[in-house]
Amino acid sequence: MRRAVRRLGRHALDAELPWAEQRRRLARLGDAARLPRGTVVAHRELGGVPAEAVTTRPGRPDRVVVHFHGGGYCVGSAATARVWAAHLSAAAACTVILPEYRLAPEHPHPAALEDARTVVNALRDQAGGGLVLSGDSAGAGLALALAVALRDGGEPMPAGCVLLSPWLDLTADRAAGRELARRDVMLTPRWLDACARAYADRSRWSDPAVSPLLAPHHGLPPLLIQAGADDVLAPDAARLAASASAGGVEVTYTVWPRMWHDFALQPRMLAAADSALDQAAWFVTTVTGRPRGWGAWGSNPEPTD
Repeated sequence: MRRAVRRLGRHALDAELPWAEQRRRLARLGDAARLPRGTVVAHRELGGVPAEAVTTRPGRPDRVVVHFHGGGYCVGSAATARVWAAHLSAAAACTVILPEYRLAPEHPHPAALEDARTVVNALRDQAGGGLVLSGDSAGAGLALALAVALRDGGEPMPAGCVLLSPWLDLTADRAAGRELARRDVMLTPRWLDACARAYADRSRWSDPAVSPLLAPHHGLPPLLIQAGADDVLAPDAARLAASASAGGVEVTYTVWPRMWHDFALQPRMLAAADSALDQAAWFVTTVTGRPRGWGAWGSNPEPTD
């Protein structure tokens, strides 16, 4: 699996390729993925933003997970996270919404954040208190940036946030961690730098709306943060867990040994991804089952190697 993921990363996520070609290669791989039996994918428009609604069995209509796909804000689509969304829907009896937010460089910051807010506003009445924000990689950064913006604006907060292999700080020099960059089979510092430059002007990288790791993290809803020990972005997950915990936020933070960037998107192919999915389902059902004001946490399943 490690060799296969390395080939995927080098084939589709190449800073030397035009963005359109990277998108084409990634889309071809996503469209070939097999979904669990019984999966229903419905196309929707939420405030003008196209999205997919993924379900695999009848569930609670008020339990909705809005998951923002990864891709460095420049590539990727709903198809990138569709398999993970289908398995989460089956495990947590929820609907998973996969927004097709606008991508850079054609649509730089704040276009993606504006689309994310539009989608959540459109779903708020349907989900009530059962809406969870989620994202992987850059999508996790988008989810956290939205949660911070909602908090700062005094708006209703989601029940929780699920952050998979989050990219949260565009100012960090990923090339400085040479050993970690060598171990990550998916991402390269050069590709991340190209994405950052396409997404926002360098003068904006320290803005918490672009790099939400640099925001204060008090007053956020419960966070589930998942990372792989061999992920070049793993330091972002660790720093957020420490900062949010210090700010009084309930944090569940798990690191899987020997796992690479976005390993959690490969359920039924990796035991670690299955464990991460079970934990995400536990988190979603827990936070959406609480009365407003939230009670004590339940037990936390242990990760597997």
